[in-house]
This record gives sequence, structure tokens and C-alpha cells, in this order.
Amino acid sequence: MAAERRTRLGVTALLILVGVAITVYAVDQVSKYFVVTTLAEGETVQVIGDVLHWQFVRNPGAAFSFASGMTWVFTILAAGVITFIIWFARRIRSVAWALVFGLLLGGVLGNLTDRLLREPGFGIGHVIDFISTPWMLPAIYNVADIAIVSSMILFMILTIRGIGLDGSRPVKPAEDGTGSAEADTAGRDARGGAPAELARES
Repeated sequence: MAAERRTRLGVTALLILVGVAITVYAVDQVSKYFVVTTLAEGETVQVIGDVLHWQFVRNPGAAFSFASGMTWVFTILAAGVITFIIWFARRIRSVAWALVFGLLLGGVLGNLTDRLLREPGFGIGHVIDFISTPWMLPAIYNVADIAIVSSMILFMILTIRGIGLDGSRPVKPAEDGTGSAEADTAGRDARGGAPAELARES
């Protein structure tokens, strides 16, 4: 039963990971296609006053225009990240961790596609950025960047809370030792076993 449950959880997590990655990738690429076909490079369009602008730029660097002279390095790193996620995915049994790696995979794939297929050439293509929120960040970014940053935030939350890849959290025993005894009794009750008191009386 335990093995079947782990397998079922693994399949569910994998489906969520793949579904999230495909969704992020599709939204990223469709939005970039819309920007490239409707806006001139450098053009800015106000969407919500000074809160949200569309501003079409081509970014040779990483997220938020970081390290613009090292495009090929980020291409190699992105390929490595994707390979790692594909290899690592089979270990995930948690919906939350599936979201982390799904967001990361979709975002990395989105920007890697630009670097492989867009000008000026294979592996050194410029990423399409167009989202500008000057009140929040002095940078222009895209849907893939949002997904990558969101995955990192969720990663830190899960790590700080101690949530494992299977969704479990470490149980902290009480200082007086009663916590572990109560947990043991509750566990046996949940499994249909006799509590400790009845065992002693018999």
C-alpha cells in the first residue's frame, strides 16, 4: 500500500510539474509573439497609468538585464537546469515542490527558446522583455522571469518550513518527552491499534 501511494503521489506531482511548465512556457511565448508583432522595439505603452507599462526591449543577459555580455553562459546554464529538473522530477511527491520545479522549468525553457532561436544567432539570441513596473522595479522583464522568481520564493518558503520533497515536515518532540508518547499513541489509534493504557491494564 505504501509503495502504491508513493507511486500515485509521484505520478500526480509529475503531472502537475509538467502542466505548470507547459502553461508557463505557452503564456510566455504567446505574450512575446504578441509584443514582437504589435510593438516597435523601444516602444512604450501605458497599460495601467504609471503602474504597468509594455516596453519592448531585447535583452542579451539574464533576468532583469543582468550580465548582458554573457548570453552564451546563460544558455549553457539554462540547458543544465532543464536537464537537472528532468532527472530530479521522479523524486518529487509533493504538489508544492511540483509547483516550484514546474514554474522553474517553464520559465527557463521560455528564455532558453529565445536564446536559441532569436537574433542575433543560435545560443546567443536576445530574450524578449516587455513588462515594466517602474514603481516596483527599475527593470523590464517577461512572464518567464516572473515564473523563475516565483519558483525561488516558493523554494525558500518550503525550505524554511522544512517541507520535504514528499510533503512531510519534521515532527519536533516535546521537551518533557510527552509529545512523542502522545504522537505514538495517536498513531496507533489511527491505525486501529490499542492505546498504551489498555495494553497496561491487560
